Amino acid sequence: MLWFTRMHVLRAMLLLMAFGFPAITIAQAQVFNPANFELDNGMQVVVIKNHRAPVVTHMVWYRAGAADEPAGKSGIAHYLEHLMFKGTETHAPGEFSRIIAELGGRENAFTSQDYTGYFQTVAPRHLGLMMELEADRMTGLVLTDAIIEPERKVILEERRARTDNRPRALLSEQVNAATWLNNPYRLPVIGWAHEIEAITRADLESFYETWYAPNNAILVVSGDVNPQEVVRLARDTYGRIPAKTLPPRERPVEPPQIAPREVVMRDARVDQPAWSRRYLAPSYVAGDTSHAYALELLAEIFGGGTTGRIYRSVVVDQSLAVSAGAWYSPGDLDLTTFGLWFSPRPEVDVETVQAALDEQVGLLREDGITEEELARAKQRLIDSTIFARDSVGGPAHVFGTALTTGQTVADVEAWPERIRAVTVEQVNAAARAIFDMKRSTTGILLPGAGGDQT
Repeated sequence: MLWFTRMHVLRAMLLLMAFGFPAITIAQAQVFNPANFELDNGMQVVVIKNHRAPVVTHMVWYRAGAADEPAGKSGIAHYLEHLMFKGTETHAPGEFSRIIAELGGRENAFTSQDYTGYFQTVAPRHLGLMMELEADRMTGLVLTDAIIEPERKVILEERRARTDNRPRALLSEQVNAATWLNNPYRLPVIGWAHEIEAITRADLESFYETWYAPNNAILVVSGDVNPQEVVRLARDTYGRIPAKTLPPRERPVEPPQIAPREVVMRDARVDQPAWSRRYLAPSYVAGDTSHAYALELLAEIFGGGTTGRIYRSVVVDQSLAVSAGAWYSPGDLDLTTFGLWFSPRPEVDVETVQAALDEQVGLLREDGITEEELARAKQRLIDSTIFARDSVGGPAHVFGTALTTGQTVADVEAWPERIRAVTVEQVNAAARAIFDMKRSTTGILLPGAGGDQT
């Protein structure tokens, strides 16, 4: 995503020994200028000052997501996320949320393949209380059958509403399963229904006890705060929790992919066909990472909204599709995907638009991009960093995502510099490397009788 903004880092150490604080690293940057430090128990803390409004976002990220689940237990990470809003040994079920609501704050949580995050946005004077509550449920969660069984029904209903009742979501699930031969990214974050039904309390407790620890967590605080005060509050709350011995985040290696895959799904509920194709691609930290920044620019040039080559060709010039574009999300712990998509006009068949898009891919591979295209794409991406400063929660999400997936604060801060350094030759080389049909999966959604899938 374009809000994953990064600037160059020049680090200076502040040793605040007179106040009993740990060392703080201040990154001298033009946008976020984060302070970061580590508690004695290994918990990483990042603070982004933003005094534009008297609010603060407090986020705790765990380096554990759906891809870290035991085989055959899909959905545990998301299931546990739900249960974290239940009671602890010192707070009754629902008390956490009630307190935040009474303070006029808001809260939520999210689970991905690589991480699980929890956040609250409140007035700065309540930051210490948020840390107390979050630290409490890091170690004191109480799980009983009376708690987990009703929540199982909630999650199964969530799956029915968000996936089973949505043809596009069902197709996406099937395409993911076909995209990855061995990597756990092939599994849905919410889990397969039959595996959700089989998860036991012991399974949930084991996942919680394994991964929920201060040395597996990242605290990100963004807003109207003083970094030194955040140090003190974090030390007095999270700093009291002992570290754990953590298992390695082992991921199966994806074998060579030697044949293209295609998933076609027909559903009577579909009134507008959809087409997408994804190619296996490197991320910032996995695969041939030298292509990552070039691929970000390629995605902007090829599919960046109404200015992208795909949109101009198949939507504007040829009037074959109502929308089209590209995506690339390099912030994964493992390999990721580079994708193309379109939605055809009602009177145009999918094959016609696909042929036009394939022609654009061929022209890109053969002729490459121009210096002018690259300069405009760089400017659009780097300009997006200006708007990042106005957000309180956005920067917290940027750092949390990066730090849970193998990057550093320095990597985040260096992003614009690395984007500026990309050359035309590097983008062209990345395009030639990525557009390999043997490493592709195509998904096609069509109107028709339900259950007709190939």
